[in-house]
Amino acid sequence: MADKIHGFLPATAEMPTDRQRLILRYTFGVLIDLVVLNLFDEFSDSVTVASFSVSLLAAILLQALLKGTIAIEHQVAVFFSARQGAFMKFMRFFGAWVVLFLSKFVILEAITFVFGDRVRFEGMLHGVVPLIIVVMTMVIAEEVIVRFVRWIR
Repeated sequence: MADKIHGFLPATAEMPTDRQRLILRYTFGVLIDLVVLNLFDEFSDSVTVASFSVSLLAAILLQALLKGTIAIEHQVAVFFSARQGAFMKFMRFFGAWVVLFLSKFVILEAITFVFGDRVRFEGMLHGVVPLIIVVMTMVIAEEVIVRFVRWIR
């Protein structure tokens, strides 16, 4: 029993691998997206989700699309950062903004294609504005959790 803490945890722990950390990060990302999506469904007339299982699948899809968007945005930034000049610096930020802005339309179309009427964003610009608000809330919530975890080390 001396090799256990509180009777059930091992006294020594192995550091998690990069794959394990990646799985944890995406799992928490999906769970955060799930909570945010369901809170908007419950408290907003602009977001409608048919069921919990549909919201779970939508959260997984949103997490994948958001990570893909961020990867593309980083590639655009790297492309323009490798070049000299004020115009290239402007293009770095403008290109990133274009990717981030246009991605919301792609995300909305992907959600409509996969879920149809089971997940709806209604409101200004055919639901793009409520989607942007939901996505921004998801990104902010994820960042708050990451910063909190780093803070408690």
